[in-house]
Amino acid sequence: MLVLRLLNVVAPAYFLCISLVTFVLQIFLFIPSMFRDPSTTPLFSPALLHGALFLFLSANALGNYVLVIQSSPEDLGKDLNLGKGGEVVDWLDGSRSPGSALPSTHFCRLCARVTQRHDHHCFFTGNCIGSRNMRNFIMFCLYTSLACLDSLVAGMAYISATLSMSFVDPLAFLTLLPHSISQFFSGALLSSEMFVILMLYLWLGIGLACAGFCCHQMLLILRGQTRYQVRKGMVVRARPWRENLQEVFGKRWLLGLLIPVLNVESDYRRQKEK
Repeated sequence: MLVLRLLNVVAPAYFLCISLVTFVLQIFLFIPSMFRDPSTTPLFSPALLHGALFLFLSANALGNYVLVIQSSPEDLGKDLNLGKGGEVVDWLDGSRSPGSALPSTHFCRLCARVTQRHDHHCFFTGNCIGSRNMRNFIMFCLYTSLACLDSLVAGMAYISATLSMSFVDPLAFLTLLPHSISQFFSGALLSSEMFVILMLYLWLGIGLACAGFCCHQMLLILRGQTRYQVRKGMVVRARPWRENLQEVFGKRWLLGLLIPVLNVESDYRRQKEK
């Protein structure tokens, strides 16, 4: 448990550090290197277009990241009506008590809160993912993967121009790291260039991980399931996939794709306000 709590603090700091490094490299290294082409007009120059795209992706990724943290699970432990015929709730001491909570209600030991429609605990946000922040979490994964892909392409273009090498051959990227390490220790490669090359592989790994996680999460949403329900073997009521999507993304789904907006409120909150 101590290791998990430490990871819950270190992982968000690691993500913010990677985001800051990516922003600095894009603004002060990659984008200025694109201004070397004098044939393009300033309004439609690749540097300005790429800079606008990167700022759009970064703003959505960081905006949804903040909303995931702000839309934290509610402390519903006092509001649960413990009785017969309810769903099973996992409590802090490991006991399981029946209560009239929604399916997959779970008490997280790290958050010390009860989450409605609990999916999993995300260490990179230091928060549980449930009904209140599921949409923002998916948007965060989507735009993080796109921002990493954008940084990867810009970094490869910078390395290609700096080292006068081509990435037409797919094996060129795979063999880039071992060749760069040997050149770095022989003094033929600068430390800044070596750092960019290392970041290329980091962006590739983070981008693929976020994209795969986003696709897997969307598949579960279409089925009307959560990772917690799958792990516990819970049986969910079959519903049309459109209803499952609307439950998570709401009617303002198009707005949520363009700008970071708050997630739809949970069913429990709606029932409570009624």
